Amino acid sequence: MSAFQHAFFVHALLAGTGIALAAGLVGYFLVLRAQVFTGDALGHVAFTGALGALAAGVDLRLGLFAATIGVAVLIGTLGRRGRADDIAIGSVFSWLLGLGAFFLTLYTTSRSAAHGTAGVSVLFGSIFGLSSGQAWTAAAVGVVVCTAVLLLARPLLFASVDETVAAARGVPVRALGIAFLVLVGACTAEATQAVGSLLLLGLLAAPAGAAHRLTDRPYRALWLSAALALAEMWTGLALSYAVPVLPPSFAILATAAMVYAAVLVRAPVLRLRAART
Repeated sequence: MSAFQHAFFVHALLAGTGIALAAGLVGYFLVLRAQVFTGDALGHVAFTGALGALAAGVDLRLGLFAATIGVAVLIGTLGRRGRADDIAIGSVFSWLLGLGAFFLTLYTTSRSAAHGTAGVSVLFGSIFGLSSGQAWTAAAVGVVVCTAVLLLARPLLFASVDETVAAARGVPVRALGIAFLVLVGACTAEATQAVGSLLLLGLLAAPAGAAHRLTDRPYRALWLSAALALAEMWTGLALSYAVPVLPPSFAILATAAMVYAAVLVRAPVLRLRAART
């Protein structure tokens, strides 16, 4: 029986496609701007937001988006010129992670014990468990994030490479930095449902890191990052379907890690050959 005859696989593929493309594009600028720690922090914020929503008895996605986008704006506001820094992140990171643990305890003790797996689902994702509506929502959010990143790509690239010159040329560096962090927050919230808050950093960082090593041309690297993320998502889903013992989040992130490792080994060789020709 073909995988495409199973609704859960089609839904996962639809959601995963939108999430992977958005993560690839956003991740490229996270790596370029040396803000990978921001993605990691927002992943933990996603855990707190999701568990807070569950504890309050509201839709999990409401907590995800409210927490990640709200904290992204806060971090951008505290940071210099809208660029999150370690001090700004550290000011809210540990407290929010502790708050997430509190919400998890509150949720599991105040509701049926059968719902205790919710925390595991938030941490590690459940892309094969998405409904048709959730899959279409994930795809739509991915399209919106991708469109916004592409619209901001040129000034964001300028501000990322040399923010002082960009500011002198009239680029709204601070507003641009905060807008980018909002996109990171939205991407993080949606990706949490696919690979989980604990693992999503790999989807943001690994394809982008590989793309940066494979080419020095910004726009080529941007598209390559998105293409690698998409290929790794599809490969991970296919592996998980073919070998049911493999959780989809593990299969996706393992694929991304192996691709990055291969690029890490091969990229210096390729650059040396290019320099000789």
